[in-house]
Amino acid sequence: MGGNLTDAMRRFKRSEATLPPIILMTDTVRLPDPCAAARRLPPGSAVILRHYDDPGRAALARRLARICRQARVRLLIAGDWRLALAVGADGVHVPEWAARRGPIAWGGTPEKRPGFLVTAAAHSPAAMARAAHCGADAVLLSPVFPTASHPGAKSLGPLRFALWCHASRIPVYALGGIDAKTVRRLKGSGFAGVAAIGGLAGPPTTL
Repeated sequence: MGGNLTDAMRRFKRSEATLPPIILMTDTVRLPDPCAAARRLPPGSAVILRHYDDPGRAALARRLARICRQARVRLLIAGDWRLALAVGADGVHVPEWAARRGPIAWGGTPEKRPGFLVTAAAHSPAAMARAAHCGADAVLLSPVFPTASHPGAKSLGPLRFALWCHASRIPVYALGGIDAKTVRRLKGSGFAGVAAIGGLAGPPTTL
């Protein structure tokens, strides 16, 4: 449950205290309407709006932007920096393939605007290196554990995750099968935070 994951995260000393400790990932199948879950996030968290093929994506982005401002939660738009700027979002999330394009993936300028947060997806050390090269502030490494989003996909496991995390040039978030039980297995990995869908769907306590 989301509250349990929130409570579990309070026990960790993270590698980068300036980044959100928790990121809610939206999903058109598992979390088609993320607004309620976004409202329940503790202040200082973040939401990454995916919903790539949703025809109502722009409207959902505007609703989430209002909710996140009220909740003191940061909103990142995946794969569309123009939409991020249009709704006043706090940053962008760069898909793994887009990181190959360099800084153009998050706006095309060498310098980000102040406070603009850029995260990138990665599934390998090479992708993590590309994320660092494109100017991302952090990388979401997945899948750490078996996940309902990609059933049957090979997971990294806590040991490989820790090895890649310690070798990374930028902060690393754990994504994939993250809940209150599995996050305890990441102790000592040096991760910056966690990203989840189902693990944040329930009512949390304060962080």
